[in-house]
Amino acid sequence: MKQLLFAGIAFLLLVISCNQANEKETLQSVALADVKMEQQAADTGTLAYEQTPAIPGDQKQKQPTKQFAPALESKPDWNKKIIKTATLNVEVKDYSKFNQLVHSSASRFGGYIADELQSETEYKIENTIVLKVPVDQFQSAVDFLTSGDGKINEKKISSEDVTTQVVDTKSRLEAKKQVRLRYLDLLKQAKNMEEILQVQTEINDIQEEIESATGRINYLSNASAMSTINLTYYQVVNASAKETETVSFWEKTKYAFLSGWNGLVEVLIGLLNIWPLALIAGIVVWTVKRSVFKKAKSPQV
Repeated sequence: MKQLLFAGIAFLLLVISCNQANEKETLQSVALADVKMEQQAADTGTLAYEQTPAIPGDQKQKQPTKQFAPALESKPDWNKKIIKTATLNVEVKDYSKFNQLVHSSASRFGGYIADELQSETEYKIENTIVLKVPVDQFQSAVDFLTSGDGKINEKKISSEDVTTQVVDTKSRLEAKKQVRLRYLDLLKQAKNMEEILQVQTEINDIQEEIESATGRINYLSNASAMSTINLTYYQVVNASAKETETVSFWEKTKYAFLSGWNGLVEVLIGLLNIWPLALIAGIVVWTVKRSVFKKAKSPQV
């Protein structure tokens, strides 16, 4: 009898241990599934709804858990189209040295000299250069050209954002291309020469607008890609020979008198050049007057 009792107790303990093992495996599998769901939700950027076990008779709706979005990295907008222009006027101490420095800086910053005009007077030697540099080297080039021991007389920097113009022009360009495709389809369906010519005229007009828009986009893109530096630098050679912008009253009087005298001399020289014609004209006039005078004095019958 005792043996049967011990056997029954052992059987109950075995059944209880098996149930606990199965329950533990179930909990582990549920936890693993929850981790996978959370990982997938994190990869997509938001958490899924919390899967709570259903309770009999509970009519509560599932409540969403906290949601989160991945941190967005602030990246610069490389599609910006900005036209940068600088105007610099510098007085230098050594013109030759600064001139070589400017020419070498063009290739140093990946740019080129678009225009150059050099002039020299008794007062100063001057050079005006239009320098083109990439937009990302613009500020470095300006700082380099104004960092010397020269005197900066003028420094002006302006920026123009043409991004909107480029975007709008591209949108119109795409629309025009779509319209051209429709007209090309109509051209295939034309039944007579009049329709063909009419559709072809429309296509030509649209093509001109497409080329104009393309040229505008290319211009704005190139202008924003290569910034402009208008640089004027000079060295004073002889400060005492500086030209005054205003002229005194006596200087103006002297100039007017000399100008009038030179004009009178030119007239006299011109008359001397035509003296034979003047002599012949004088003889003719004297002869005519003499004949008229004689007729007037002769007695009338």
